[in-house]
Amino acid sequence: MTDTATGTTSTDPWADIRPYRDDEAAAVLAKLAANRELLDALTRYRLPRLSRTLPWLARALASYAIRRETRDVNSVRDFQMRVAYYMERMIRTSTDDFRIEGLEHLNPDTAYLFIGNHRDISLDPAFVNYALHQAGRDTVRIAIGDNLLKKPYVTDLMRLNKSFIVPRALRGKRAMLAAYQNLSSYIRHSITEDNHSIWMAQREGRAKDGIDRTDTAIIKMLTMARRQEDRSAPIGDAIAELRMVPVSISYEYDPCDLQKARELHAIHSQGRYEKSEFEDISSIVAGITGHKGRVELRFGEPLGTGFDTPEAVAAEIDRQVVGGYHLFPSHYLALEALGDAPELLDMSEVSDVDRARFQARLNDVPAELRDWWLTQYANPVRNKAARLAGRDLTSP
Repeated sequence: MTDTATGTTSTDPWADIRPYRDDEAAAVLAKLAANRELLDALTRYRLPRLSRTLPWLARALASYAIRRETRDVNSVRDFQMRVAYYMERMIRTSTDDFRIEGLEHLNPDTAYLFIGNHRDISLDPAFVNYALHQAGRDTVRIAIGDNLLKKPYVTDLMRLNKSFIVPRALRGKRAMLAAYQNLSSYIRHSITEDNHSIWMAQREGRAKDGIDRTDTAIIKMLTMARRQEDRSAPIGDAIAELRMVPVSISYEYDPCDLQKARELHAIHSQGRYEKSEFEDISSIVAGITGHKGRVELRFGEPLGTGFDTPEAVAAEIDRQVVGGYHLFPSHYLALEALGDAPELLDMSEVSDVDRARFQARLNDVPAELRDWWLTQYANPVRNKAARLAGRDLTSP
C-alpha cells in the first residue's frame, strides 16, 4: 500500500529517502555506468578534447572506467572504501593539516546524531566520516537536501554514499508535514533501532557569511516522531534519545569563499541571487579540489534531557559549535583588514608566511567583493566573542 502524500510503502516506509542497501548497490552501479548525463559530465572534466571530437568514444571510455573501478564493489561499505581512497588523496593534496578533537570521549559502539556547522556542501560530512573511519568506527548516514539532487545520477551517487533525502521542494502544508514526520521517524529509527549514526547541518544551506547558528525548525522536526508517539513526552526526552552531539568544523581557507562573497554582494545590492544550473556541482568540485590550508574538526558533548524548548536546544548547540570552532590566522587577519574590532585580535600565532598567504588570496578578490570576502572570515571571531547580537548581518 502506498501513501500518496509521501510516496512510501507500508513495507518500506522510507524507500524514497533512505540510503541504498547492500543488495541494491550492484544494480545502481550498473545503471550509473550507463547513465549518459554522468558519462558526459565525467568526460567534459577528464577528457575535454575527446568529448568534443568523439563524444561516443569518450563516453565508452568513461563507462569502462566506472565498471573497472567498481568491479569488486558489492556493498555500500565497498563503495565507501573507494571513496576513502580518494578522500585520503584529497586531504594529502589540498590540506596542510587535519586535526580531530573530542571523538575519543564518545562511545564507539553508540549511535549519535552529529549536528554541525555547515561550510562545504560535501566535505563537512566527508571529514566527519574520515575521522570515524580513521578511528575504526562506522560511517554516518548523511542528510542532504533534495535541492542538490536535480540529476538522477547525483541522487544515486549520494544514496550509495549513505545519504538520505531531506525534502525542501514539496508544495503545500499537508505534504510538507507528512514528509517531515516521515523524515523525523527515519532519523529516530536510525539512532534508536539501527544504532547507526547520522550527520546533519544545524541549518538549511551553508553559512556563507561565516555565522554558525542553529535553526529551531530543525529541532522541531527532529522531535516530531517521539512527540507524535507520545504527545506528553518532554522535549528533553526526545532530544536525549537522539544522542545529539554538536560538531564544529573550521577551514583555514574556504575554496568557495569568492563565490560566497559574490552571492552575498548580489543579495545586498540587487536583492536576490540567481544560481546557474550547475553551480552546486561546481561548488562541490571546488570544495574538494581547492586548497583549504588547515582543517580542524571538534566533536562536542551529547545533549541530555535538560531542555524545555527548541530554542534552548538550539542555544546549546550554538554554544558548543561556536565554542569548539577553531580560529586560524586567516580569521584574525580578515578582522584586522576590516579594522572594526582591534580588541578582538590575537596575532600571537600569525606568522609572516600566514600574512603573505592571506594577502596573496586577498589580492585575487575583486575590489567590490573584498569586504564580503573578509567578513566571512572575520565573523567567526566576532561570533566567538558574542559580538554579533543585534548586528545588521545584511551588510559587511
